[in-house]
Amino acid sequence: MDHTGKSVLVTGGASGIGLGIVNRFLDEGARVAVLDLDTCHIEGAEDRLLGLTGDAADEATVDKAVADTVGAFGRLDVMVCNAGVISINPVVGMEFGEWKRVTEINLHSVFLGSRAAARQMMAQGTGGVIVNAASGAARRGAANLAHYCASKAAIVSLTQTLSIELAPHGIRVNSYTPGHIETPFWDDIAAGFARVSGQTPEQVIDGFRASVPAGRFGTPEDVAAAVSWLASDDASYVSGQAIAMNGAELPF
Repeated sequence: MDHTGKSVLVTGGASGIGLGIVNRFLDEGARVAVLDLDTCHIEGAEDRLLGLTGDAADEATVDKAVADTVGAFGRLDVMVCNAGVISINPVVGMEFGEWKRVTEINLHSVFLGSRAAARQMMAQGTGGVIVNAASGAARRGAANLAHYCASKAAIVSLTQTLSIELAPHGIRVNSYTPGHIETPFWDDIAAGFARVSGQTPEQVIDGFRASVPAGRFGTPEDVAAAVSWLASDDASYVSGQAIAMNGAELPF
């Protein structure tokens, strides 16, 4: 894909899938702003990379991130709402605070990011693209992941609604639903499932990997390639979709 000159904002872009997306857009010529609690620094990209530190689930922070992106790059063409968290617990053992934390970061950040981006893109009057991070967990329930599954399913539905509302303004909205992707998240995921299952973290990871017909976990680069395509003119008639990259794995 060629994204030369485009202005892109990625939330949760300092590590994992988000960092893969940031690198992909930079490699394809875009200018990229990253909103994350952690600092994002990529050697050699200083003139096209804007690091913004903050909480993607905070309204004022997200609105300011869009304004700062426009201030630095002149416009906003692509918004990628990628920030998210996961934790492992059965519903009966889950504190309400844990439920709120996961749903706020996963779902509220997508609402806030999509809304801020849409307002800016509508003001520009030249359309745009919003891409939201869902998950294979959006497609069916999974034990010990009620908060995660619910938040990701809501993102798919929100994305569909946004695509309808924003289509008259030339703004496309899609989501991506990765399967098992090898990121730093897996340390926490494996430890969490080990705690509730009695397995070792290594056994947990081996079990999930064995469930993938392709025989491997995906990579952030696999996801980034799909996000780049969704943001490109080649996908100009694609909107309201949840695009999976999962190695032929059935969702959970």
